[in-house]
Amino acid sequence: MRGVNADSHSAAVPPVTASLRGRLAVPVSVLGAVVGAFAYVGTVDPNQPGHYPVCPLYRLTGLYCPGCGGLRSAHAFVHGDLLAALRDNAAGVLAYLAFAVLWTVWVVRAARGRPARIELRPVGMWSLGALLLVFTVVRNLPFGGWLHP
Repeated sequence: MRGVNADSHSAAVPPVTASLRGRLAVPVSVLGAVVGAFAYVGTVDPNQPGHYPVCPLYRLTGLYCPGCGGLRSAHAFVHGDLLAALRDNAAGVLAYLAFAVLWTVWVVRAARGRPARIELRPVGMWSLGALLLVFTVVRNLPFGGWLHP
């Protein structure tokens, strides 16, 4: 290529520096832990009895908590069965997708050297809590049977 030297081309793509590696170490480690957990749940089927403990709330009361069916949902999600994942725990699938979005924002901000300041204001926390409460109540009512794991 005439008129373009190798140095000017390499300057357009910044090299991966130690500080960039340092900024990305925690998000990449968190992703590794999550991928490891999903790989385990994808391998060890929660639909087979004896692999995982029973939800204590369900065992004591017969009521489904917001997390009930979460392992079966994660197993179905790993295997690409989105409908089964939604059937087992719709809130869990929304949480998986929210994690993916928030993790991506975290990585982009870390790569740019910005702090990952994702804050939920009190109204957001109360709204999230209210949604989980409604989800829990509805899945335990007779007409909410479609939300049972």
